[in-house]
Parts: sequence; C-alpha cells; structure tokens
Amino acid sequence: MFPRLPGKIILAPMAGVTDIAFRTLCKRYGAALTVTEFVSADAILRENFKTLQMIRLEEEGLCSIQIFGCDVRKIVEAAKICAEKADIVDFNLGCPAPHVVNAGMGSALLEDEDQVVQIVSEVSKGIKKPFTVKLRAGASKKAINTVQLAKQIESAGASAICIHARTREEGYSGKADWSLIKQIKASVAIPVIGNGDVRSPEAALAMLNETDCDYVMVGRGAIGNPLIFQQCNDFFTKGFYQPTKPEDKTRVFLEYLELAERYNLDFIIKRLQAQFFTKGLPNSSRLRLLLNKVKTEEELKKVLMSFKCERDAEAKVGINSYLH
Repeated sequence: MFPRLPGKIILAPMAGVTDIAFRTLCKRYGAALTVTEFVSADAILRENFKTLQMIRLEEEGLCSIQIFGCDVRKIVEAAKICAEKADIVDFNLGCPAPHVVNAGMGSALLEDEDQVVQIVSEVSKGIKKPFTVKLRAGASKKAINTVQLAKQIESAGASAICIHARTREEGYSGKADWSLIKQIKASVAIPVIGNGDVRSPEAALAMLNETDCDYVMVGRGAIGNPLIFQQCNDFFTKGFYQPTKPEDKTRVFLEYLELAERYNLDFIIKRLQAQFFTKGLPNSSRLRLLLNKVKTEEELKKVLMSFKCERDAEAKVGINSYLH
C-alpha cells in the first residue's frame, strides 16, 4: 500500500539532477517524497559503483528508488535490493531518450502491455515495499493507451501510478494533457500522481483541482529551485508565498554545496548544479561562462561569492542613487 505522504508535492526523478544532496535539500524545503535518478536494474545487479552511489539514501526521509530495464528476472532482483534501502520502488515506463527506447526500455515498453503487466505482477509479489509505476500517455498521439494500461497496472499489483501527460513522441515539448490524468484518476482506485507543466505553486494547485489527482510531481520546475516545494506548501495552506529572489538562489546553492561535500559528490556534479541554480539570475550568462572554467570547489565558491558581492554593490549603488 502506498504510504500517506505528509504533503502533496513530490520531487520527480531526473537524470543528472536528483542526486542525494539535491534530494535532501528538496526534502528540507518541503518535498513530501523524493525519487532518485533512474538506475539500470542490470547495473544494480552488477554492483556498478556509480549506480550504487546514485541510490544512496541517508537522511532525506521518505524516498523512492526508480529503476528501469526490460528483463523481468533482473528487474525483480534489482527491486529486491532497492526495497532494502528505500520506502518505495518505482519503475520507469516514461523515459523518451533514444538510447533507452532503442534498448527496449523506458517508454518503449508502453507498446508491450503484456510485458508491463508481467513486470508489475512479478515485482509486486517479490517485494514487501510499495511498487509504483511512472508512465507516459503513450508512444504517440495516435497510440495513447494510458487509461487501459493504468487499469492493467493496478490489477497487476502496483501501489500507485504517476502519469506524465505527454507522449514519448512529444518528449518535453508542447503542452501536457492534464485531461489524461483526470481520466486515469477516475479509472483506478490506487493513488494517482500527476506530472507535467508544473513550474509554479499556481500550476500545482490547478493540477490538483482540475484532475483530482492525489499528488503532484514537480520535475523541471524544481531544477535549481528547491524552494518551489516550500512555496507550494505555503500557497496551499496560506494562500500566498514568497517568490524566489536572486539572493535566495545563491543561499540555497551554498546549502546544496555543503550537502554535496558531506556526501563526497564529484566536482563535475557540483559544477553542473551551479549552472542550474544560477540560471535566470541577472547577468547569468556571464556567470555560467565563468563557472564553466572553474576546476576546483574553491574556485567555484570564489566565483559565486564574487558575483554575489558584485550584485550587492550594484544594488547599493542603485539605492543610493535613488536616495540622492
């Protein structure tokens, strides 16, 4: 059975984004559940070091490990390993990346309903933790099989379903069709998690109201902005929230960096996250050029703090000019 979560907003699994430090930070700012980057069932069984590092779970609270694959036996065995670590094990039926699809995994499995049912049935019977599935609307607009597949997934034993309301063909373009989320919610009894085009507290509330889904999963809206979880929670409970300011982004990234150091994450991961956190800041294109050149953590901090001081000085000049 899917656990009752302490809130309505869930962090989506995102390759290259949802590392342990980022998940911990999102949890700190109010994410009800976090999900790891998706990891290969085969790599888990081979005890690949990088893969095992990606599914480290320590102080972040409720967390799900997302796996992908196409071999039923390997998926079951990998799920058993993950179930010893996580509160929930999730299966990826949504990834549209060509290298994943061409290997018969991710959203490629949307076209093989029998295989999906077998995977869900075998894993659900093989582990004691909740097993959930994240899927897309279908392979293409002409092959949307979401509602039918959701019913089969429920019957096979899944504890919850997350639907990204775009097709594989659409990737991340166009507009998510929230009506599909509503249709699935009306068709199954297990919890339904909506996903797609939620980049603000207003959009999160709109999805809940328009689709009747149980929870909302935030993906790209959370990249470089863990504060979105706090903002959503404030908006739901108080009716208002504090928008993210430039100084907030710098402050929260330094929190991320502290966690990344604690978990001994590679410098390249920290530098990539720095790019995400600083996107949208004044003169951010120049800042990102500087960040691309740094080679150590000390240089990274120096560039960020220098940039912050520069912005503070500009703001002070602006205020003084106004006063005089």
